[in-house]
Amino acid sequence: MARTGRPKAELIVTDAEREQLQRWARRRKSSQALALRSRIVLACAEGHDNKTVAAQLGCAGATVGKWRSRFVTHGLDGLTDEPRPGRPPTIGTDRVEDVVVATLESVPRNATHWSRAKMAERTGLSKSTIGRIWRSFELKPHRTDGFKLSNDPLFVEKVHDVVGLYVNPPDAAVVLCVDEKSQVQALARSQPAFPMMPGMPEKRTHDYIRHGTTSLFAAFNTADGTVISSLHRRHRSTEFRRFLAKIDAQVPEHLDVHLVCDNYGTHKHPTIIDWLAKHPRFHMHFTPTYSSWLNQVERFFAYVTTDLLQRSDHRSVQALERDIRNWVAAWNDDPKPFIWTKTAEQILESLARFLQRTTGAGH
Repeated sequence: MARTGRPKAELIVTDAEREQLQRWARRRKSSQALALRSRIVLACAEGHDNKTVAAQLGCAGATVGKWRSRFVTHGLDGLTDEPRPGRPPTIGTDRVEDVVVATLESVPRNATHWSRAKMAERTGLSKSTIGRIWRSFELKPHRTDGFKLSNDPLFVEKVHDVVGLYVNPPDAAVVLCVDEKSQVQALARSQPAFPMMPGMPEKRTHDYIRHGTTSLFAAFNTADGTVISSLHRRHRSTEFRRFLAKIDAQVPEHLDVHLVCDNYGTHKHPTIIDWLAKHPRFHMHFTPTYSSWLNQVERFFAYVTTDLLQRSDHRSVQALERDIRNWVAAWNDDPKPFIWTKTAEQILESLARFLQRTTGAGH
């Protein structure tokens, strides 16, 4: 006989509770923790077992079991926080909901975000209580992250095209991620740096004197991590064409060349189009707009910035360019290819989940 597991206590949801759960689950900016718990209870109330609910909502079976049990025992109060020993809580679910909703859907007067003190003043609760509620629902109003969603109408097609080159590169070809790190400044600090000492970091002045700029053109080989580079004082189509000619000279003639580029106007200039027409082994692949994270050369530029440019002190552009050339030569002595693991489908699914969480528009 197949095992059916331990019998579970019947989960019954009243009309009032169902209305409240649906409000928590549907609210576009609701805490994701509370929204998930509400959806779990609603699904269980339809008679589904824990395994089925877990598969539907993409969570662990233990998570479903926990919140089913908590709701059966404590009702709506069981979805807000773990029951604690000692004196029963004096703050009801209505006040907790008010804090969560206000945090997510409003801002204080004369401020861009809530602090514990401002929320305590608004609600009449203590600052420590506000802190506990925020921790319970993983709310951090003081933090912010940046993002930029692509508005490219061919976003899906371009993601498949570029990622396909990474995970399944063509035969008899080389895949190069190409871009320019423009306006790299030769900066001379106004005073010498104080060296690092035990218990004290290196100290540098915040002001500097500018001695001109240069631009680093780089083509990152996705197969072996080597880099073809050039330095130019300007980054027009003329310089980009010269860089393409350098790539053409260094890549063996029997190989096709697939270039991953962004949508900068220089890469689509008529001068470049004419050059490409005369060099049919070159194939251009453009990343979607606002999607530089798809271009592996950007990670290479980040290494250049961290290792060399952030703390640089150069009295001339020539000195800066010499150090950049030496740095790239050292990189090519021990190149490090980046291992791309995400398929196009996984990337698109991840973006869909992000949109669902933030805007309610998953597709």
